[in-house]
Amino acid sequence: MLADKTAAPAYAQRKTTSGFRLAFILVTTLFFLWGLSYGLLDVLNKHFQEVLHVNKAQSGLLQAAYFGAYFIIALPAGFFMDRFGYKAGILVGLCLYALGALLFVPAASAGSFGMFLFALFVIALGLGCLETAANPFATVLGDPAGAERRLNLSQSFNGLGQFIGPIIGGSLFFSATQGTTADGLSSVKTTYVAIAVLVLLIAFLFGRTKLPDIREQSTSEDHGIAKGLWQHGHFTGGVIAQFFYVAAQVGVGAFFINYTTEHWHTLSNQNASYLLSVGMISFMVGRFFSTWLMGFVRPATLLVVYAIINIVLCGVVVAGIDNVSVIALVAIFFFMSIMFPTIFAMGVKNMGKQTKRASSVMIMAIVGGAVMPYLMGAIADHYNTAVSYALPMVCFAVVLIYAVKQRAKAVI
Repeated sequence: MLADKTAAPAYAQRKTTSGFRLAFILVTTLFFLWGLSYGLLDVLNKHFQEVLHVNKAQSGLLQAAYFGAYFIIALPAGFFMDRFGYKAGILVGLCLYALGALLFVPAASAGSFGMFLFALFVIALGLGCLETAANPFATVLGDPAGAERRLNLSQSFNGLGQFIGPIIGGSLFFSATQGTTADGLSSVKTTYVAIAVLVLLIAFLFGRTKLPDIREQSTSEDHGIAKGLWQHGHFTGGVIAQFFYVAAQVGVGAFFINYTTEHWHTLSNQNASYLLSVGMISFMVGRFFSTWLMGFVRPATLLVVYAIINIVLCGVVVAGIDNVSVIALVAIFFFMSIMFPTIFAMGVKNMGKQTKRASSVMIMAIVGGAVMPYLMGAIADHYNTAVSYALPMVCFAVVLIYAVKQRAKAVI
């Protein structure tokens, strides 16, 4: 009897750890899915400029619709998951993702830019649900001390999706016959139907799998926090830093193909999209490498260093030096790699029962990505694409300020 009593807790601990591991693996697949969607978005930006004959500022509306949806869905998704659980939120998100992908069929048939904007908006509503669930879910599935590293590991597979997206888009979209609008959009339609099928298969897998319900865990780990949500400096600063970081990331990618074809004159649109994949794989490698590096260097310190490097690299891009500036633009992706998950984890850390609300607001901050491409496109149309990259440089300066403050608090 004594042996049974002492063995039970150890067995329960192993069972919990195993459940967390499976949950972590499944949630990590979601990071890949929205990385794939985002990787295709920047290729669509250039593709629609040519096939649907929109200017750079108008093509920036793709990102506005996409990231604007995050702002709208984040809080409702948080309330929904608070009531029904993270699994329900994930299933709703996957279904919206699939629905939006299928809406590409009538949009392509009509050759309507407005319908494509709506389809991307619906996809992003689903992705907003997934991010609202998956980011905090990944941070709590284990030791709180390893939250930043755990989220960076999951986000590394987001980088894998972002790497594959431009390869698919470049090989299918730009190689398609461009004789008519219908010819130019047929490959887009086929690609998104295939994505819808994949997403529905993953939704079926989630529906058949039991996931741990961490709502009670979050409530019990309140730590007696009495301050209001916006009274936490690390959270408020994190929201501001996240807004500007996402604005920078989306802006850097949105006009990547435009910039590279303008400053590396032998590159075609298709080859430029493949070069975008090189940037995305450097983004992915940066996440894996930096996740390992965080075992030796504090996350806040690494964030300071990477922000400084990206400010310098943006300066080179603005200078518009043929070939050299393109290399600098690709390098920016490596040093952006850890910024989103690190800022997110810092912002929601030790928030107790306020974690879900804090996570929703952090996801709302992604709306920065809706604003930046239109502003950069307007500057590019009026001046040139190189000058527009001064805006991401300012954004990285805001990230630097937040990182310096968080590093100072960690030292104290």
